[in-house]
Order: sequence, then C-alpha cells, then structure tokens
Amino acid sequence: MLLKIFLLKSKDSHDLNNLDIYSYPEDIDNKENHEIALKIIHGHDQASLIEPCCENTKSFKNSNKKKNNTNPYAISSPISQVIGDQNIFTICVNSEMLIGLIFEKEDNPFDYKEIYEDLSHELLNTERCCSFKDEIEIENFLITLFIDIKRFGGEALEKAQEVSLLPSGLFTKVFLFGIDNVGKTSLTRRLKTGQYSDNFFTPNKRFNIEYIQREDGLLSIWDSPGQSSFRERWLLGLQDSNIIVYMIDVANQLRFEESKREFWNIFNQNEFRNVPLLILGNKIDLINHNEHNNNDSLERTRKEIIKFFEFEKLENSNWKFVFTSVKTSHNIEKALNTIFTQVSE
Repeated sequence: MLLKIFLLKSKDSHDLNNLDIYSYPEDIDNKENHEIALKIIHGHDQASLIEPCCENTKSFKNSNKKKNNTNPYAISSPISQVIGDQNIFTICVNSEMLIGLIFEKEDNPFDYKEIYEDLSHELLNTERCCSFKDEIEIENFLITLFIDIKRFGGEALEKAQEVSLLPSGLFTKVFLFGIDNVGKTSLTRRLKTGQYSDNFFTPNKRFNIEYIQREDGLLSIWDSPGQSSFRERWLLGLQDSNIIVYMIDVANQLRFEESKREFWNIFNQNEFRNVPLLILGNKIDLINHNEHNNNDSLERTRKEIIKFFEFEKLENSNWKFVFTSVKTSHNIEKALNTIFTQVSE
C-alpha cells in the first residue's frame, strides 16, 4: 500500500545541503528528515542533484528543447530504493528534482511503474498543474498524484486494517468538506481524541485522513482543506465516498453566500447526487437564543438556513441537517449516529 509521497528540490544547485522538502500526508521522516532526503538523492541512479541526476533525463530534456517540444518536463523511469525500513520509488524531473513514493515493505513498487509515469506526465505536461515555483501548487500536485495512485491500486481505504485487527460492522468513507474556518479539523480531532482546544487552530492544507472504530463500524474520515486554492481538489477526495458531510459555520452569515456557492459547485456534479448527504450547521453555541424559546429559535434558524442555501432542492436525495457545536460537543454523537443510519439506508 502507498503510504507517502514526497518531493525533493535543491534550492541551490551547488549546495545539496540546502533542500526544499515537501511530503504528504506526513513528513518522510520526523527525526532525520534531511539525512534521509540526502540518502534518497544519492541513492537515485547513483547520482545527485549536483551533477544533475539522471543523465538520460538530462539528454531527453535537451532533445526536447531542440525539437521545440511542448512538454516542459522530462520524467525519468522510476528507480526502486530501500533505505532503512523505507521502500522507496523515485523519479527525476528535469534533472532538477526528485518525486518519490513510499510503500509498505512487502509491496513491489514496479507494480506501479506505468501508472506512476503516466500520471506524472499527465499532471505536469498535459494539465500543467504545477510550476514548482509556488508552495500551494506543489502541495496540490502531491495530493493529486497520491490520491490517484492509491485509487489505481484500489487502496484508498485499506489502511483501515492498521486501525483494528478485527474491524466490525460497516466500513464507511466519510468525506468532510466546507469552506475554511468552519470547524472541520476540530470535528475530526473531537471524534478521534474527544478533545477540543480554543488554541488549536492550524488551517488544514492537505487531506487529513483519520480512522475511527465504533461498534456500528469503522469510519474513514477525509477532512479536506477549505481554503479557496484547494477547493478544486475536493472532487478527487470525494471519489468512492459512502457519505458526504458538508459543514457550515452558522454564526458567520457574511460567508453564507460563498459557502452556498461552493456547496452547489460540488453537488451539481451528477455522480454525487445519489450519495447520502449530511449537512452540519456548526458553531450553534455562538448564536444567542432566548433560553425560554430555544427549540423554537433553533427551528426558525434551521428553516432560514435551509431556505438561504436552497437545500429544499435536495428533496429527492438522502439528506439530513443537524446543528452541532464541536466546542461543546452538542449533537456530535447524533451526527455520528446519523452517518451510520444514512449509509445503512
């Protein structure tokens, strides 16, 4: 199974110790990141980025220039490496950088050779999705390549076996999305650890995948980044979802229009119309209601939100709306139960 993807790029062609290192979904090595990166570079084609790696790639790149080839990126054949306990498969791009996959020990990386080459060429030379000059572009590129290769191997959900040796009940992929700062990562953290912190706020820049075992079954929660530059990648993460969870910050009406637009941009994709949908109206604790009329006030707010977002157009779909407060744990258990109910239906 594919575990990680990374990109190594020298900031200075004459100084290999000065590297840009990008990896997803986590660091390629938390303790010895730089040392591992240098070993990977030197282990690739018995060369380095100084004299630049892959002479065949360099020659191919030069021949492209002579032919005025429209493909700006020359991609070498992947090379397998084993460094420590890491099973690594690397390609060289334009003799300037390495892109690598890390697999489980028992995997044969060459099973992925063709798809690795084809997807890299398609993303870099056909879609032109990355110039390698912008950090967000690089992260988007790595996310896209990672998800597509996992999907090729039919592995998007297999990591669940690492969570429980005897998983029980339903196995459910939950795709959690919404614009930034609505509480998605806080919800995932609350479900995973039971904890919430007012000081815990780090904008998510990657698909954060968490696995939660319950008596009802096993949840694979894909917490997606909500910043505008990442939203075009939502469709990639949505693939093969058993249920879609869309989160709204009900206390921030200034962004309702933006949230509505992004929701319908996704839901109007026909292939998702038959997927169960749960809408979470989060941060309900920030809306002041008269204590004596709390239920009536909540119902009025619910109707107003449904009307504004035009959720009534979903009448032929399997959808539910639930108010939540991740901060106070209000309706968190109800949201989980609703997920399992909708999927089983």
